[in-house]
Amino acid sequence: MALPTDKHFTARIIERKDLSEDLWLIRIDPGGPFPFKAGQYATLAVEFEEKRIERAYSIVSSPYEEGLEFFIELVPHGALTPHLYKLKVGDTLLCRKISKGRFTLDLKSGRTNHLLLATVTGIAPFVSYVRTLYKDWKAGNSPMPGEHRFFCLQGGSRSWEFGYREELERIAAEVPWFRYVATISRPWEDTAWKGQTGRVDDLVRMYVDEWGLRPESTTGYLCGHPSMCENGQGILTRAGWQKGSLFEEVYFIPGKEAGAG
Repeated sequence: MALPTDKHFTARIIERKDLSEDLWLIRIDPGGPFPFKAGQYATLAVEFEEKRIERAYSIVSSPYEEGLEFFIELVPHGALTPHLYKLKVGDTLLCRKISKGRFTLDLKSGRTNHLLLATVTGIAPFVSYVRTLYKDWKAGNSPMPGEHRFFCLQGGSRSWEFGYREELERIAAEVPWFRYVATISRPWEDTAWKGQTGRVDDLVRMYVDEWGLRPESTTGYLCGHPSMCENGQGILTRAGWQKGSLFEEVYFIPGKEAGAG
């Protein structure tokens, strides 16, 4: 067990779901109290050959939920994910005791539209946003989502990379404040797919126009692969978005392995 003076809890995996050979979801019991805001991340770690290897991962779950949920992509030669990939329900790992991250909802600027752009596991903080807002909306005793509206475009190579598509489509069909579109960039590898095709950065202008989003009233959030974040920021900047109205969380640095933050 982690010592009381340690920076980490001893966490335990309580659920695992594999989506493909290199994508899976886990839910952990963090091993102690773990307050966080939707959009923040937790730092997970394992001990290997007398070294502690740790990386940050955006939390999928809402602060209202029990346990912490993560959507993880295997980086074959990464420092941590090959070790996490081996863990089964009941196995333990380490979790830093404090959540971090500033990729939280912009509720101070006065902008009430929120454009959420993601690739694959970059959907994680947006699921946390939506689950939290949905709980507030269902409860009816919260000021959120109020006048705020959320528009999400998620990209992947193939449809089985969307770990939360059914959940997000179900919520979008029920509530008036959320829209969700999933798009794949390799339809020739997924011939059963009948939805949108193309990369997020190729489609963002089309959906910005379709959803009627304007820079003065919309905050943009970009999460996932760095090329999407970079291209998406450029497209939105050229369309009139100011620097202070765009936020990003880059998940994968070429040549390195990164979670969030």
